[in-house]
Amino acid sequence: MKHEEIKKLLTGLTIEGQLRKLESVFQGKIIFTTSFGIEDQLITHKIFSNNLPIKVVTLDTGRLFTQTYEVFSNTIIRYKKKINVYFPDHLSVEKMVTEKGPFSFYESVENRKECCNVRKVEPLSRALNGVKCWISGIRASQSADRKQMDWIEYDETKKIFKFYPLFDWSMEEVEKFVKENNIPYNRLHDKGFVSIGCEPCTKAVKPGEDFRAGRWWWENDGAKECGLHEKKA
Repeated sequence: MKHEEIKKLLTGLTIEGQLRKLESVFQGKIIFTTSFGIEDQLITHKIFSNNLPIKVVTLDTGRLFTQTYEVFSNTIIRYKKKINVYFPDHLSVEKMVTEKGPFSFYESVENRKECCNVRKVEPLSRALNGVKCWISGIRASQSADRKQMDWIEYDETKKIFKFYPLFDWSMEEVEKFVKENNIPYNRLHDKGFVSIGCEPCTKAVKPGEDFRAGRWWWENDGAKECGLHEKKA
């Protein structure tokens, strides 16, 4: 199906309805990737509580916060559902750390992107192998770049549809829904962490600061992305 046809099918439906419709179109070839951030927890709740046959996937970089693993565990306990884990290729990690040390990403943008590629982008490519639709927790208000995106897109590079069910939600709306439904969430969010990634590369932000300011804060480049959602020119 074409992008506009998919968009027309989803318009006007609830999130649950949109997810069901996408699953019926892309049977067995649709996944949701979670990093256990608060937006992702809301989508996980929608999938698991409605018993939707959508594969839920996470990328374990090996450098995550303890609190992130706690959310992972609490989510499994709460919903009694499986979350599929993808790890980095161990030979690539061993080579990178042996040659450049455990904190090479602080030394240059190139080194940081190399680490992101090894620990996140390559495992994602394996997770997306054969997939036709990728669900993600991206919201428009997270960054200027993300405001330019659309809630349903076709990625020409990956040859895959990308759906963002919370695209037009505010952070306040997400927080309200999560707390009203007693959904497990990362307690670091209560300490000023808004975008939570690897522990060495994430810090809390001050009220009013950019959503991505706490990610790779030592870099001056305003484009704070790891490559998972990067669009090639």
